[in-house]
Amino acid sequence: MRTAVAELPDEDFARPSGCAGWLVRDLVCHLVIDAQDVLITLVTPAETEPTVDAVTYWNIVEPPTGEDPLDALIPRLAAAYGEPRWLKFHLDDVGSAAGRAAELADPAARVGTRGEVLTAGDYLSAYVLEWTLHHLDLIAHLPSAAEPPAETMAAARASLERIAASPFPASVADRDALLIGTGRRTPTDEEKTVLGDLAVRLPLILG
Repeated sequence: MRTAVAELPDEDFARPSGCAGWLVRDLVCHLVIDAQDVLITLVTPAETEPTVDAVTYWNIVEPPTGEDPLDALIPRLAAAYGEPRWLKFHLDDVGSAAGRAAELADPAARVGTRGEVLTAGDYLSAYVLEWTLHHLDLIAHLPSAAEPPAETMAAARASLERIAASPFPASVADRDALLIGTGRRTPTDEEKTVLGDLAVRLPLILG
């Protein structure tokens, strides 16, 4: 995802992203904050037993209304960067540090975040889903941009299926399962038929 951002032409930062109301530059700014959260969480040890895992870490919430103060702050922060190159630099700087911290982390170590305790391995697994979805958001209106790796989308799909407590039909591609499953795309009538009872429970808005 850092490579995908680094390769974006400057003009693409002013295009819409797959996150309603956010431009690409706003989404990249959000990714910087996400990387900071990973760094903070991985150095926030917890002594108590885990309260959530990679699946129960996620809550099913109502669709965002745009009234959340942090959501409103993101576009202002993104605009303050001015030139896209500074956003690219900050994401590469903090994102690469978060990647190194993830590689060094003990998967069994317990960490605290959002008032919960979970293993570092489960926390990072949750972020595989988070960042795969945001990679798809990044390229939603940029058809020439690189997609997430196939293995990453497969892992994210598996996580979403565990959250849904139901598999998506094998005929639904990983990308489509992620987009439809999280409300980023409306299923076609044919897809609704294939999804069956699962279609009634979608989308799953994760928070």
